[in-house]
Amino acid sequence: MPEIRSVITHQLLKQRLAHVERRIREAETRFGRSPGCVQLLPVSKTRPVADIVQLASAGYRAFGESYLQEALDKQQALTGLSLAWHFIGPIQSNKTRPIARYFDWVHSVDREKIARRLSAQRPRDLLPLNVCLQVNISGEAAKSGTGLDALPLLAAGVNALPGLRLRGLMAIPAWEDDFERQRAAFHCLREAFDQLNADGLALDTLSMGMSGDLEAAIAEGATLVRVGSDIFGARK
Repeated sequence: MPEIRSVITHQLLKQRLAHVERRIREAETRFGRSPGCVQLLPVSKTRPVADIVQLASAGYRAFGESYLQEALDKQQALTGLSLAWHFIGPIQSNKTRPIARYFDWVHSVDREKIARRLSAQRPRDLLPLNVCLQVNISGEAAKSGTGLDALPLLAAGVNALPGLRLRGLMAIPAWEDDFERQRAAFHCLREAFDQLNADGLALDTLSMGMSGDLEAAIAEGATLVRVGSDIFGARK
């Protein structure tokens, strides 16, 4: 597990959070989105519990984590806060049971084997696990995610699993510093999202956009942006 770094000062965290929130609201206005339609998911991986407590005190109740054991330790320490936990990292088959039990959302389902395990291992006294399918829209060999060509079959299979609720799609495109190229990548995911809905699925979540490209993602219909470094500072 990566080393958990020192706590950010309250004032700096407050300033950075306000800046990110302002970027989101300004992008909603600029691109004709409904005010407040984009959710900010703070990505708290590698951050200490005290940082999460600070954001919880500011009204945030959902947090994104990528490292399973680190996330489980945080959940144990924060049981009194009634937080929602989103798993956003790659999923290994031998880690599906605790993910199915202890998370509210999973953004990184990219193959039916993993989906079937999550469904079977989701405790029946809990609501179905909310899932997004991760799509490798840039075709990067080193990156997780299903291809666009395999997406319809995967979506249909996942949608039929009783322990899961298929909510939408997630992607982490190859980095581009040009806004229009960023937007073009997110447009591909939005088209796939729209096509799945046209085919009869009831998807409501486009998890796309991070610190460096959230405006382009919002322009193309993101409903949730995952932001870590612009809130907590760059990881070292």
